[in-house]
Amino acid sequence: MSRYLSRLFYLLENKKIGLIILLFLSFLVSFLEAFGIGLIGPFLALASNPNLVKEKSWLTQIYIRSGFTSESYLVGTLGLLVILVFLFRTLVTWWVKTYNFNFIFDYKRQFSLRLIELYLSAPYTFHLSRNSTYIVHSVTQYTKVFCEDILYNITGAISNLIMILALSVLLCNTNINAVIVVLLIFLPLLIIENKLKGKIREWGKILNKSSEAMMRIINHSLGGIKETKIIGCELYFKKQLEKQIEKNENAATQFYSSRIIPRLISDTILIIFLIGFTSIYLIFQGTIQELLPVLGIFSMASLRLTPAITNLTNQVSKLRSSSYVLNKIYLDVKELKTQPNEQVIEIASHLKLGNPYSEARGPNNEIILDAITYSYPNTSEKALDNVSLIIKKGQSIALIGKSGAGKTTLVDVILGLLMPDSGDIKTDSKSIYEDLRCWQNRIGYIPQSIFLIDDTIERNIAFGVPDSLINQQRLETSIQAAQLVEVIKDLPDGIKTRVGERGVRLSGGQRQRIGIARALYHEREILVLDEATSALDNETETLVTEAIKSLTGTKTMIIIAHRLTTVQHCDRIYSMKKGRIVKSGSYEEVILGESLQLDR
Repeated sequence: MSRYLSRLFYLLENKKIGLIILLFLSFLVSFLEAFGIGLIGPFLALASNPNLVKEKSWLTQIYIRSGFTSESYLVGTLGLLVILVFLFRTLVTWWVKTYNFNFIFDYKRQFSLRLIELYLSAPYTFHLSRNSTYIVHSVTQYTKVFCEDILYNITGAISNLIMILALSVLLCNTNINAVIVVLLIFLPLLIIENKLKGKIREWGKILNKSSEAMMRIINHSLGGIKETKIIGCELYFKKQLEKQIEKNENAATQFYSSRIIPRLISDTILIIFLIGFTSIYLIFQGTIQELLPVLGIFSMASLRLTPAITNLTNQVSKLRSSSYVLNKIYLDVKELKTQPNEQVIEIASHLKLGNPYSEARGPNNEIILDAITYSYPNTSEKALDNVSLIIKKGQSIALIGKSGAGKTTLVDVILGLLMPDSGDIKTDSKSIYEDLRCWQNRIGYIPQSIFLIDDTIERNIAFGVPDSLINQQRLETSIQAAQLVEVIKDLPDGIKTRVGERGVRLSGGQRQRIGIARALYHEREILVLDEATSALDNETETLVTEAIKSLTGTKTMIIIAHRLTTVQHCDRIYSMKKGRIVKSGSYEEVILGESLQLDR
């Protein structure tokens, strides 16, 4: 439990004070509850025997000073005061509950934003080891579990524990036999809870893992709906999903069935005690007048004690079942916050400023890669080994080589996604790592598969820019340069045409040209093309290549080549093998001088 609480407080950060205030308010509500119930016994005793007013000196003083002409008037007035106490308790309880909900849901909002900020600012290597479905599930579902199941239930559990202790003290003060009742209710529940705690954790783990798996399977089946239908593997995904649903259903059934047990046991024991105690008392004492106040307190206390005990055990069960989620989020947040990579701080700062449209520019006369070496985490083999090269402003270079030669890794390092183990990248005699955000603001990236959002062509080109900030002149210029004018003219809604999920309504060449237009719209002076034409047919490749060629001299271009015909216009070719540059020169020197076979 100590580890559970330490991880909880680690994630709460600046909300710890709010939680402490909430716990204090819960204590206040429990005190008012016990105080109000404690008044019922004396009131019933006075109501059944008003002469008690004269037997209690403090009541006698109140009676005399109040000027009542009858003990019944005093008892009736005291009854109204008891009602006011309960009304005040109800008002305070409602206010505290409202404060509780506000605290929980406000933190849920903050925590979701904080988590997505950490994921977005995480080093690229973090995302290489994480499934995007898992990240989506963490931000949408795990934050919900953390706030609504863990945070809400831990405050509720403490509140109910305070309530139980307060009512137990009241009952024990009323009649010593109440100690036996409290023990009889608690002991079986503690035994059952202890027996089930391991299974409850396991059921919670299965519930959350199967839910995550269900989302992943649905994404896989619908994400490649064309392939799914053509191959005919609908049944495969259906069976996978059915298996996870069955796991989820079985775990949910067992978990929620176990939560019924505390209420059944506590209700049964309490009823047995009340009826048994009353029966035995009547047999041996023969009168109920003295028992009435005690029964009044016990009856009212049982109305709060039973649900408090039941809720406490259920909340403890819920906390145990949610431990899997707590551990997963804790480990992610701790890993992201303790990253030694300065890029995390750099990008996180940029996200807080909310300025992805920075106009940071510089002369950028040349880019120098100085002895770049890189190995992926948990591997000893070097993906890049002492790579050095110089790229002049406006120059076009091509990186060629077989699969696994290190081309994409080198580009990822240039993009600032991977931090080299040694070496440096400089532009105008300054390391790009002095201001990585400024460097990345200079780069436009055009991958083999362009990511398009299910929105208009306009918003896909001006990717990440609010509508009110879209520069129409820049938009038109980028469309012309990417040879998209005729394409857009033929579409029903022109630039306002929605492209569908992942651009499904467009051809491959059209998607690639939108990617080029996107890079041009953002006025990036360096364009990185990662096999941008490898998946296109010859005719479409020609169109895209022409769009790229038209930029020669005006943009610095770094091209990973799949087809050698696409790099004929490049000023310099670099041939890579096993993370090293093995040959460089013009197209004639590298390609025509030595026949180089490239893997597809």
